[in-house]
Amino acid sequence: MKKRPEDWLEAAEPAERTRGRFKVFLGYAPGVGKTFSMLSEGIRRKSRGEDVVIGMVETHGRSGTADVAAKLEQVPRRQIDYRGTLFEEMDVDAILARAPRVALIDELAHTNIEGSRFAKRYEDVFALLDAKIDVLTTINIQHIESVTPRVQSLTGITVRETVPDWVLDRADEIVMSDLTPEALATRMRRGDIYPMERVERALANFFRRGNLIALREMALQQVTRAVDRTLDQYVKTKQLGAHWTVAEKVAVCISSSAASRDLIARGARLSQAIDAEFYVLHLDTAHDREPDPARTLGENLQFAENLGARVIHLKGSSVAAATAAFATENRITQVIFGRSALTGLRKYLYFYAIHRFIAAAPHVDLHIITQETD
Repeated sequence: MKKRPEDWLEAAEPAERTRGRFKVFLGYAPGVGKTFSMLSEGIRRKSRGEDVVIGMVETHGRSGTADVAAKLEQVPRRQIDYRGTLFEEMDVDAILARAPRVALIDELAHTNIEGSRFAKRYEDVFALLDAKIDVLTTINIQHIESVTPRVQSLTGITVRETVPDWVLDRADEIVMSDLTPEALATRMRRGDIYPMERVERALANFFRRGNLIALREMALQQVTRAVDRTLDQYVKTKQLGAHWTVAEKVAVCISSSAASRDLIARGARLSQAIDAEFYVLHLDTAHDREPDPARTLGENLQFAENLGARVIHLKGSSVAAATAAFATENRITQVIFGRSALTGLRKYLYFYAIHRFIAAAPHVDLHIITQETD
């Protein structure tokens, strides 16, 4: 008997699930279709026989979104009296009691009203995941904590609700709900996003074309990082080769020499030019613990951090072996070594080490930079 797609999916899952799957629909602005995409997946999963409920969906008065939401069961919201006013919040306890297979929860960055079980909606989500309930949720790029300052500087609009980056790092899947800025502006002018009386003001402020282009790029970068993290996990789990890579990664090997600052600067320029992750590697030695080398090394590492590098302290007796091992495990694509004007045995040992590195990490592009001697 031929297997259906859902049969393959069930066979691929562990026999005993330890937590629910966490899927995030990411957008760069209101109106790009995050909630609609989330609801559409919920309807598809329901059609496959899965038990799907809406925990919280905000339609913002959009009839198309409301019509789609009406096709799914909605867990009644909880009413909370706060200072004499009734507020409606998602009822996480009711969802836990209902125990569906899948819960749809809009606006992950939402702050719950005082008196709720948790302060933030993402905490509600983790309670459901811990109960082995799959969660589909939505968020815009401006609500991710590390991105918020850039968005506020760009748009001049204060973002009051944020989600820590580690929350997104725990997502099993991040999908970008995308429209071109031109298509989004067209939707805006049709009144599909905000009431017509708010359209012109929105287009002149947050929805300016330059803002939308920059926000979209930030969202695409976030998804790219998420894809690369997923690939990292897959490669390590399956023990695949270092040639399995998506994003460029640059690593610079430095010492306690003052000349290493030039290597770091070159590495920073290269990583910026090719939009790569940037690492600075140093093999710890007894020599580097002496006062003068330790001071110079500290200055080098501080310089690297100022340029956005991730500083890695390697262990071992061989720079070539330790660097090759790190490059292979972390799928580094470009490595920079320095070379001074060596002669005699030191020159031989240097090139021997380079050949050892090339043999151990054949998929890495190697750059050798001539340095001035100290």
